[in-house]
Amino acid sequence: MRNGDYSYSLGVKKKLATAVRFCILQRGDRSAQRIPAWARPFLLGVAMLVPACASVLLSQTLKYSKPPDAKKGEVIYKNGCIACHGSTGKGAPQTSIEFELPDTFPDFTRCDQTTAETNLAYKDVVVHGGRSRGLSEIMPAFGELLTSEQINDVLAYMREFCTDKRWPRGELNLPRALVTEKAYPEDEVVISTAMNVTGAPGLTTDIVHEQRFGINNQIEIDVPINTQDQNHAWNSGLGDITFALKRVMFANLRSGSILALQGGVLAPTGNSKYGFTNGTTTFEPFAAFDQLFTTNTFLQFQFGADLPHRTDITPQSLFWRAAVGQTLAGKDRLGRMWSPMVEFLAVRDLKDGAKTNWDVLPEMQVTISARQHVRFDLGVRNPVTNTAGRNKQLVFYLLWDWADGKLWEGWKK
Repeated sequence: MRNGDYSYSLGVKKKLATAVRFCILQRGDRSAQRIPAWARPFLLGVAMLVPACASVLLSQTLKYSKPPDAKKGEVIYKNGCIACHGSTGKGAPQTSIEFELPDTFPDFTRCDQTTAETNLAYKDVVVHGGRSRGLSEIMPAFGELLTSEQINDVLAYMREFCTDKRWPRGELNLPRALVTEKAYPEDEVVISTAMNVTGAPGLTTDIVHEQRFGINNQIEIDVPINTQDQNHAWNSGLGDITFALKRVMFANLRSGSILALQGGVLAPTGNSKYGFTNGTTTFEPFAAFDQLFTTNTFLQFQFGADLPHRTDITPQSLFWRAAVGQTLAGKDRLGRMWSPMVEFLAVRDLKDGAKTNWDVLPEMQVTISARQHVRFDLGVRNPVTNTAGRNKQLVFYLLWDWADGKLWEGWKK
């Protein structure tokens, strides 16, 4: 050990002496009809625009005001954190600690556990203790023992326990918008409702289950339930269920960028009596590109198509969606997060004489559990063009990130 490391180590030992027994955080038969001539320039423009935007966005770099030093973090870890988390990051042997390991105790070598968590989530627990995120009290607060830079150093060292760098980092998991789909693969259950504010009363509730598998993959099932006032009689029924597979094609924490492709199939399972189905199997491919900036501002883009098997029943269409938002939190970006967003939504049928329907959707997402694994989003979808027969809607969802714990856990600090 160099002399400088030795003196640094002595200072750390003194600060951690009273806390050395405690621990850190846990851790979407007929051949497809030919695309009309009017659509070709549109598609060509998109094909040119996406790479151009990507080149600009990828030129920026996410970085700290002072880059963390994993070597210094190693010194701190080995003089304090090692007592509970062990030398390998898997946790100290049960025989060497004086408490029973909770279910939330982390194994830092498991990339599937640690990469989904952001550095800010870990830092919140290091600074304020496990209770700050509804976790075990065996993790004390180190905010008065370590500086912000020292904690960043420890986190940099802790990240080295996951040796497979292919896993997309949790920082790229941007706040979920109400309509625009994000690129990051998730383990979530979302109950989303769109309720008519104008026009005939009615609502549609989608129950969405997303489950990640492997490094870059996710399956999704979306079950819609419709309730509509039809001729002054309320009718309810199932809509067309979506089965989808998503795969991340590119993810880079340094640039703050992530790109994914998804292919989905909408089965004609809806109630035809009440008009809750398209009446034909529909294929829905799309691309999603998300960009995070150093200011915690983010952009999300989604471009895709709905391609029904029988176009005599329902036409093919293209859709384009974008969301821009900003995540706000307390001091040092720790604590409850508020994410105001605005979505710009467009859809156009692929048939002669069709017009593009544009909507604007302002909204606000907020984390409502202490662990921040349960979130709520509320917004109003406003038709902007071709408004005749298109209703303004109140849209909201409840999101549960089930990989971070049971729905009823992590609420109290």
